[in-house]
Amino acid sequence: MSASPARPRAIVAVLAFAGIASSLTQTMVTPLIARFPEIFDSSAADTAWIVTATLLAAAVAVPIAGRLGDLLGKKRMILIVAVPLILGGIVCAVAPTVEIMIVGRALQGLGSGMVPLGIALLRDVVPRERLSSAIATVSATLGVGGAIGLPMSAAVVQFADWRVLFLVGSAVTVVAAAAIWIVVPTTPAGAAGQRFDGLGALGLALGLVSFILAISKGSEWGWGSPLTIGLLALAAVAFAGWGVWETRAKEPFVDLRTTVRPRVLLTNIASIFVGFGMYASMLVMPQVLQLPAATGYGLGQSILAAGLWMAPAGLMMLLLSPVAGRLIDARGPKFTLVVGVVILAVGYGVGLLGMGSTWGLLITSLVINSGVAFAYGAMPAIIMGAVPRSETAAANGFNTLMRSLGTTIGAAVIGVILAQMTIPLGDVAVPSEAGFRTALIIGAGVSITAAVVALFIPSPARRGEDAAFAVEADVQADAEAEAVAA
Repeated sequence: MSASPARPRAIVAVLAFAGIASSLTQTMVTPLIARFPEIFDSSAADTAWIVTATLLAAAVAVPIAGRLGDLLGKKRMILIVAVPLILGGIVCAVAPTVEIMIVGRALQGLGSGMVPLGIALLRDVVPRERLSSAIATVSATLGVGGAIGLPMSAAVVQFADWRVLFLVGSAVTVVAAAAIWIVVPTTPAGAAGQRFDGLGALGLALGLVSFILAISKGSEWGWGSPLTIGLLALAAVAFAGWGVWETRAKEPFVDLRTTVRPRVLLTNIASIFVGFGMYASMLVMPQVLQLPAATGYGLGQSILAAGLWMAPAGLMMLLLSPVAGRLIDARGPKFTLVVGVVILAVGYGVGLLGMGSTWGLLITSLVINSGVAFAYGAMPAIIMGAVPRSETAAANGFNTLMRSLGTTIGAAVIGVILAQMTIPLGDVAVPSEAGFRTALIIGAGVSITAAVVALFIPSPARRGEDAAFAVEADVQADAEAEAVAA
């Protein structure tokens, strides 16, 4: 089902607004992380679970929401995942203890599937000639939400009660859900009539939770501790068992036969490196901006000022999304992905040269986010052009999960580097200039690795077809052949 000619712009605008609302709730907590121990009179180890709970809930919810979107309808699932986003914000706003705050953030993590579901829905409601630009625009909302969220939350933290943040986030999500209900048409479920593979979902969730928990807490517990090693071992066993089950299930949670197709597999691998490459800069630049000038390399900015210096980079993603869409149409999503990750690597090189000034870091963030805009617009286009319509939401959710895994791994690796390479500042140790530069070099290396992986992604079989649909007929023909053979 396609949207009427007069409505595509409104539909894309509404889905983009919903993406901003979702990413806003995920990033606005950043300026509060350092204050949570004081707010809740708790240890830093306990309050760290406020962030970890969001990661774990999102890892479980995103692939499940994607599969349910294929089974029940994508618009319906977007409205469903909006509910925990709204409730989670309210719970956080009134949370009297750290435990209640963790519950609220976990609820908000359950709503992380809104963006990948919105991207998948575009395939059903936007005309083919506008699809690439629409995908790039909605993908860019991940950066726009951060651009708005960081300075907004910093301003609230500095001038008002922090609890207002979560009420505002919930209110914005309510408006987004209402707009989706009114503007976005309901489309048939691509996999209607199929069963939900509960055991497959449970196996994937067990593996993901074990792996992410080990990676995110490994530096705190010790990388050689029995708990960390045990969780990694459990993840390996769970993933192996899940893989065996999925290959035998008649209606699998994730169709591994589709997932191992070279276009899908290599795109997902590249997504891990892109997620790592993007997040490395987010760990470096805010700290350099806020560290005291007495360190010799810190720029002495307030939390609010640091957020404002970084805000233009997120807006750059939105401005470049139409350009990314046109490049996808003209040269294909693979070419666009390679261009994006090369720009990302160049951005880290700019960072090595410009780390000594606020303007240098502003230019760095602009270049890096320009690369992210191209890469984030291209990856969903590759995925949705390589899977049958009945798996669009699940495949896109799985790709989003791969990017999230990349950011989690990146946070762990860069966190270890910055924790090991320090200098004394009064009674505390802070990351050294060499540590930050090492992190930037790693970010560049990871981005170059992503470009190499992307170069090996097979191109569509036919020239002259829209990039997002070039191999759809081949995939559907294969599925029909498999059905006949069975």
